[in-house]
Amino acid sequence: MSAIAAVVFDIGGVVQDSPLHAIARYERERGLPPNAINRVVVAAGEEGAWARLERGELTVQSFCAPFEADCRARGVAIDGRVLMERISEASVPRPRMLEAIRRLRAAGLRVAALTNNWVAETPGATASETMKARLAAHFDVFVESAVVGLRKPDPRIYALVCDKLGLPPARVAFLDDIGRNLKPARELGMATIKVDDPEQALRELGALLDLDLVS
Repeated sequence: MSAIAAVVFDIGGVVQDSPLHAIARYERERGLPPNAINRVVVAAGEEGAWARLERGELTVQSFCAPFEADCRARGVAIDGRVLMERISEASVPRPRMLEAIRRLRAAGLRVAALTNNWVAETPGATASETMKARLAAHFDVFVESAVVGLRKPDPRIYALVCDKLGLPPARVAFLDDIGRNLKPARELGMATIKVDDPEQALRELGALLDLDLVS
C-alpha cells in the first residue's frame, strides 16, 4: 500500500488549461518571440511585477503598468490588460482531472490545491474568486499565493500546504506543469509529477498510489 496520504494539485496547467498556452497565443498575435514574456518574468525575479502580483502585493489593475515596464526594459512590448484577459479566458477546468480528484477522495486520500494567483480590484478578493468558487468543493485544502503572501517556488509554501494537510512531506504527492515549481517540493521530500500530458500524469499518479485514475 502507498505511503502517500494526500495529493496536491497546481491549478493552471493541471486542473485547468494552462495559462502558458494563453500567453503563447498572445505572443503569436503580437509577433513576439516564443517564450518572451516568461523570460521577462524570470529575469525580473522576486521584485518584478509578476512576482509581486502573485504574492498579493499588486492587484491586476496596479500590476499592468509596472509589468509593461518590466517587459519594455527587456525589449518586449505588451498590453498588460489584454494579456490578463487572455489568461482569464483560458481558465477552463479539465473534467478528467476533476474525476481523478473525486476518485482520490473516494479512496480516502486528502486533496489540496496549491496555486499561484492574484488579487482582483475588489478589496480582498482573488482574481480567481470565480474559479475558486467553482473548484473549492473538490479540495480539502486550498492554498493561494496571493492570500498567503508566498508563491511557488518558495519552499515555505510547500511546507505550508503540508502543514494544512496535517501530513509530513514524505506522505504527500505534488503535480505541477512547471519544472522549477517541482524542485523545492522534491527537495522537501514530496513525490512529484510533472504534468505535460494530463492523462500520462494521472497514469503516473495512479501507479504511485495503486489506483485507477483514468479508465
